[in-house]
Amino acid sequence: MTVRPLIGVSTYLEAGARWGVWELDAALLPAGYPRLVQRAGGLAAMLPPDAPERAAEAVERLDGLVIAGGPDVDPSRYGAERSPRTGPPAPERDAWELALIGAALAARVPVLGICRGMQLLNVALGGTLVQHMDGHAEVVGVFGGHTVKPVPGTLYARIAPEETTVPTYHHQAVERLGTGLVPSAHAADGTVEAIELPSGEGWVLGVQWHPEMGDDLRVMRALVLAAS
Repeated sequence: MTVRPLIGVSTYLEAGARWGVWELDAALLPAGYPRLVQRAGGLAAMLPPDAPERAAEAVERLDGLVIAGGPDVDPSRYGAERSPRTGPPAPERDAWELALIGAALAARVPVLGICRGMQLLNVALGGTLVQHMDGHAEVVGVFGGHTVKPVPGTLYARIAPEETTVPTYHHQAVERLGTGLVPSAHAADGTVEAIELPSGEGWVLGVQWHPEMGDDLRVMRALVLAAS
């Protein structure tokens, strides 16, 4: 019997979510994330916010980790003043996901950060973020698309060696790279669209776009393969 790797995916924690006759606090995740894991050959497990000290115990049971997209990272996490264009904080998610990233890096569990997840990976390693930029989320609530160009010789370039059109929706981006991280893809305007740790430091990749909103399975398949 084939044993599929277990891929944990962090979740939102939302007050007053609605479904059917219910309006309750909910740990939730857009279905595109677990579906992408499943289509890429993995088993998906949701990781709702928990006490940060439990992160290592959670990561011990995983073969791979995905930090999902979501709200803006609190600027206090990277020593910046809050911009008027920065969204409301999500302190429980910030604390839990930073702890998950730290535990995964320590245990050398493969990590994929998606949008906010890439930004949080950068912050976890001491980097900073641009709090607002235009042109990467043109219509509120609608995913756009643009091309990203890989940096030759990187992990991402081995996964997707050609220039690729990707689904995108974000208004924040990497400013100063965290310790050890290298850029592995750029948008046409120079925005860093992927970051990673070099070979030999584990399988660690962040992408600014939303692969769960498209049909290109290569990034997730690479994570699942690394987790196998």
